[in-house]
Amino acid sequence: MAFERNIPFNELPNLPPVGFVESPEILRQLAKAARHLGELNGLCASLPDPQILINTIILQESKESSAIENIVTTQDELYKAASEDDTSNLGAKEVLSYKEALYVGLKRMRDQKNLLLTNTMVEIVQTIKQNDAGIRNESIQKLSALEQFINDPTLSALDPLIKMAFIHYQFEAIHPFADGNGRTGRILNALYLVQQDLLIQPVLYLSSYIVNHKADYYQLLRSVTEKENWNDWIMYILTALIETTQLTTKKIKAMISLKSDFETNMKLVLGSSFSYELLQLMFTLPYLKIDLLVNKEIAHRQTASTWLKKLTDADIVRPQKMGRTTYYINYRLMEILSSNYL
Repeated sequence: MAFERNIPFNELPNLPPVGFVESPEILRQLAKAARHLGELNGLCASLPDPQILINTIILQESKESSAIENIVTTQDELYKAASEDDTSNLGAKEVLSYKEALYVGLKRMRDQKNLLLTNTMVEIVQTIKQNDAGIRNESIQKLSALEQFINDPTLSALDPLIKMAFIHYQFEAIHPFADGNGRTGRILNALYLVQQDLLIQPVLYLSSYIVNHKADYYQLLRSVTEKENWNDWIMYILTALIETTQLTTKKIKAMISLKSDFETNMKLVLGSSFSYELLQLMFTLPYLKIDLLVNKEIAHRQTASTWLKKLTDADIVRPQKMGRTTYYINYRLMEILSSNYL
């Protein structure tokens, strides 16, 4: 059967692939990927308050994963929407739903004794699409077999990173939902690494690599279906892991350094009125506005206005008028988040 990424593959063999053996090049790439993933995980484990920095990394992953499905939003639109209680921007809304779905999946997995179950996959896609999406009837049996492969380590002694490549292909080939399969599958990648204790937080930034190598991504998925070419598919996933874990590690280190510099400078600029909550918020939501500080109960309106003016004068934030609202942008953080070449 020829591979069609928008329809289920009903003749799909269950995992693991019969007769698969790691090639020497896979084993070399696997060792490298494991080393870089370990460094990223160690860095995340050392953060005193990991959610402050990791939240922005996950939002960038949400943006890139949505872009693979041609749901495109600008940084301005996304972070403006993240600062609002509601947004009319449909692209930004879908990106924010992706981020929410990742956290929903993580909580559900932890609530279910660290198992990644079919009902979790359904909750993820329902959160992404903000509807009551269900599994295609013809996909139920295949998805049940995939669930067993994910959660039963006795089915394969292969390394979890190779299994992750298998799982991602299998889920995309099953195509269990009418829409949202690609994004759900990429969330499963991150959750699987957390389940396997390879990451303590779902900070896998894999979509940035896929966006830049999108044609290869679909061609290699097709090559597995039509030629059982697992070697090249696994090499693609391992290479993506290496490049994105290195980039994510650099981003988090740069963010830690920037946050430290900001704390020093903000204490000088704001003096005795310095607020650590304000500093934290600047690295959680880089697009600040007066109402946001008031609604978060960080400051009264007058104090918030004074702080943001002083931070603007010190070039710590830069104002940008959007409609009737002025946003004060942590532009240095945005430069870090937007760069693919730190």
